[in-house]
Amino acid sequence: MKTIITLLALTLGASAACAKTTVLTADRMIDVENGKLINNAVVVMEDNTIVAAGSKRSVTIPTDADVMELGDYTLMPGLMDMHVHLTSDATKHGYKRLADSLPRVTLTGVKHAKATLMAGFTTVRNVGAPGFADVALRDAINDGDIQGPRMFVSGPSLGVTGGHCDNNLLPYEFHTVSEGVADGPWAVREIVRRNIKYGATVIKFCGTGGVLSKGTKVGVQQYTFEEMQALVDEAHMRGLTVATHAHGTSGINTAIKAGVDSVEHVSFLDEEGIKLALEHGTYFSMDIYVTEYILSEGAKAGILEESLAKERIVGKRQRENFQKAVKAGVKMVFGSDAGVYPHGDNGRQFARMVRFGMSPMQAIQAATIHPATLLKQQDNLGSISAGKKADIVGVKGNPLDDISLLENVGLVVKDGQIVKSVAM
Repeated sequence: MKTIITLLALTLGASAACAKTTVLTADRMIDVENGKLINNAVVVMEDNTIVAAGSKRSVTIPTDADVMELGDYTLMPGLMDMHVHLTSDATKHGYKRLADSLPRVTLTGVKHAKATLMAGFTTVRNVGAPGFADVALRDAINDGDIQGPRMFVSGPSLGVTGGHCDNNLLPYEFHTVSEGVADGPWAVREIVRRNIKYGATVIKFCGTGGVLSKGTKVGVQQYTFEEMQALVDEAHMRGLTVATHAHGTSGINTAIKAGVDSVEHVSFLDEEGIKLALEHGTYFSMDIYVTEYILSEGAKAGILEESLAKERIVGKRQRENFQKAVKAGVKMVFGSDAGVYPHGDNGRQFARMVRFGMSPMQAIQAATIHPATLLKQQDNLGSISAGKKADIVGVKGNPLDDISLLENVGLVVKDGQIVKSVAM
């Protein structure tokens, strides 16, 4: 027994000796939990974990550490985007997307995953992908085969027959039905179970019509309360959070009553919806930059004229209601809908969030600590705090003075690994 204990002690000691310690110093660091700026910042990382963070006078730098002195930089937690489609190509919409096979879109997702990570987004929620391609991407990233953000994935989005999240581009004789289509309370329970079986860690469903789907009215509710309730209950029973695509008023409100964790888009929000969100603690994810890309580049990318006409109405209303939701104090998370517009440009949305009602600190919190809490990962992600994963980004200058700086992230650390640094 004594020999075993001695060997164990030697093994643990060797393991501790092999731990790599890296220190980042910068002129500033954003404390997103307390909403304040820390000057003369130090972050100590041991392997993939933050072990200390604060001002230079409060943190001791280990003598054996590798130190990166960044100077006029601001350190922040790794950014988090709660609405992306990594397998979607922004240059291919409408009928153009019918030409790409499942293997092709999956390989395209590899490129988009790297672009997203290099833009400073170390965690994403992928809300809709064909054939569980997002599950394959996540697993390849986790296994170290490719570079990309930490992924929470939904697999195929759930939807009603003929609604948004179904394929309505082809005529009847093709008998085309999207793989996430399910009608009725027991059918939606079954498809939630199927998605979980094949690796989903988030459930996403379409609660109203959409802008980019053919033949759907953007404000019309899809799924009854009973169907939504069954879907949400099944997901929650299995420990997963639920996101719903919902532009229309009744769909937004019904989904909140059914217990969804987040509502995506939220374009035709009314006062009841705001009241319900505050009462239930529901998060809103409002993609208020994407309208600019759709209306300027969409036709060239294959977006149908029907969809462009819908966006001309939806974009303005969504931005107005974003302002109302922020002013009312609704919980908000950063969600770009990247895939509709180019991956890697996610950060462009920050400036619009500030223009339409948020302070720079609120916008940064919406892309860090709030998404971590939505995903129930606040103990591991979302802030630069001891004990959390070492996901850190840095930008030259102070984004609290100029939020557009977040469009050009200079330092990216994911899981303790420096994957991008223009400051070195």
